[in-house]
Amino acid sequence: MCGIAGVVSTDRPDADLVRRMCEVLVHRGPDGSGLYEDSRAALGMRRLAIIDVPGGDQPVYNEDRTVVAVFNGELYNFADLRRELQARGHRFASAGDSECLVHLYEEYGDALVHRLRGMFAFAIWDVRRRRLLLARDRVGKKPLFWRATHGSLSFGSELKALRQDTDFKAELDPVALHHYLSYQYVPAPWSIYRGVRKLAPGHLLVWQDGEVEVSRYWRLDFTPREIGSEEEAAERLRGHLLDATRARMVSERPLGAFLSGGLDSSAVVAAMARQTAGPIKTFSIGFRDRRFDERRYARLLAAHYGTDHHELVVTPSALEILPTLSWHYDEPFADSSAIPSFYVARMSREHVAVILTGDGGDEAFGGYLRYVAMARARRIPVLPLLGPAFDRAGSALAARGGRQSPVRKAGRMLALLGHPAPRRYARLMSSFSPGEKAALYSGALRDELAGTDSYALIDQAFAGSRAGCDVGRAMDADVNTYLPGDLLVKVDIATMANSLEARSPFLDHHLMEWAAGLPSRWKVRGGTTKYLLKKAVAPWLPEELVTRPKMGFGVPLAAWLREELLDLSWDVLTDHTARSRGLFRQEAVKGLLSRHREGQDHADRIWALVQIELWHRRFLDHAPSAAPETGRPGSPAASP
Repeated sequence: MCGIAGVVSTDRPDADLVRRMCEVLVHRGPDGSGLYEDSRAALGMRRLAIIDVPGGDQPVYNEDRTVVAVFNGELYNFADLRRELQARGHRFASAGDSECLVHLYEEYGDALVHRLRGMFAFAIWDVRRRRLLLARDRVGKKPLFWRATHGSLSFGSELKALRQDTDFKAELDPVALHHYLSYQYVPAPWSIYRGVRKLAPGHLLVWQDGEVEVSRYWRLDFTPREIGSEEEAAERLRGHLLDATRARMVSERPLGAFLSGGLDSSAVVAAMARQTAGPIKTFSIGFRDRRFDERRYARLLAAHYGTDHHELVVTPSALEILPTLSWHYDEPFADSSAIPSFYVARMSREHVAVILTGDGGDEAFGGYLRYVAMARARRIPVLPLLGPAFDRAGSALAARGGRQSPVRKAGRMLALLGHPAPRRYARLMSSFSPGEKAALYSGALRDELAGTDSYALIDQAFAGSRAGCDVGRAMDADVNTYLPGDLLVKVDIATMANSLEARSPFLDHHLMEWAAGLPSRWKVRGGTTKYLLKKAVAPWLPEELVTRPKMGFGVPLAAWLREELLDLSWDVLTDHTARSRGLFRQEAVKGLLSRHREGQDHADRIWALVQIELWHRRFLDHAPSAAPETGRPGSPAASP
């Protein structure tokens, strides 16, 4: 696991710049560094040593050093790849996985990505052809940003690496902001900066002679397929999960698991326990608010398998970590579960270097309650003429209820009427609706974004899906948007900020490809989510963990913003600095704050605005600096 960075150019690139780019990524790789340079390319990396600890340094080369690579990730099938390549006459200088890339490139060219099982972002420089290949793994576990200017291309694992270039002009991309306010993250291929892009999951980028070409090499296929009986499918699911977990338990450093108490993380711990002799180290986060505290369930599973269990309680005072989070996430990120994710990663790193997670189980097996809503909504006729009225009324009703209240659920369902299926799902996934964003924006920003439709991202995901029903198309949309844009970003940044490697068995592409073809009735049945997964892992888990209602990995944000964080949110969003940006109408911002304080639930919207303001203060108002010590947001630590 590493952080990577580099520059290729029609002129000689600046190797010192690449060194600086790598230095700012030291948290991703504290165990070593490496650099390659020639007249057209400079590639660098920081290493977190997990496999081949003594000999796995990078960059890696083929035998005559005409192909060079830097690599972030893990190849779980590297032992098989090495044997195959050695049989074809390739010679290896190390015992790890990284060196497989250069030899696979010699054999298969850009098609090498189809041979890889794992998580990865890598750069391969073909010295003879003066050609750069960038690749990102199928699902988007590992990040990769890039920027092309005047015949050059720079890339890095994090945006802060690209910011090391003194020629970098840091400007907000208003389209990225527009999408962020809908989804609470900046979706690929945008980044928050003008002129910088994310390489999307399952994509390749080729640079040669100053020209850039981006192409897609993989998309999950949700075409319904004949699978057999439920019992046969449950048995195959257990086999896939055991195999995917076993592949991710290969490590020369201590290994453990996040254990939330939910079905997915419990299933992963169970799969680990069934394939190892010693006790597994497990780590959980809790809250004083019992509505958000799952520690009881985590303890139940930990006791069932005799794990070495560790816990931490997160309180509002823990939000002093916000300046550090802002620095690590690089762009506005409003998923508040980033807070406990960071803390559980930091606690885990005191004991292990590798962690297994349950990420991907919901998308693979139908775990979100919004899939139930989509299944029920398909029976409601589309009423386009009444759509705007229902949207306004439903949004107003939903705001009056708490996070899981019947009033909120009824309001959200009402808001869906009058919209076709993709728009219904976009509405379920969005924080600010198009009308709410229009009311929030200043006149200048509203004019600049006229005609820009954030919901088109969901339209495109639905249109490109081969699923046979709206539930399947919603899951397909999540795999292409929410999963890589929110969940995987959250976990990657939280873990790598603490020099911890996260691995996700449910994101194994073999398991995902098999699960995608399952009938939707085996995923969502009536009001039951993850029907087949529950059936498959029931023999492994205490019954209470299988039958318990889904809670989700949330935080008591609404209460925090009415109590301990009330003054913070008002100060950050209404002071002179925030007002002077000219982005949002102050009447709209104060209206949200007031209505939330009086009992409506606007926590997600307020949090999104707080995060964009904190990002401005850290990255646009001042030159980026080193990661801050923890301190109160808005203090000098938050605004260097």
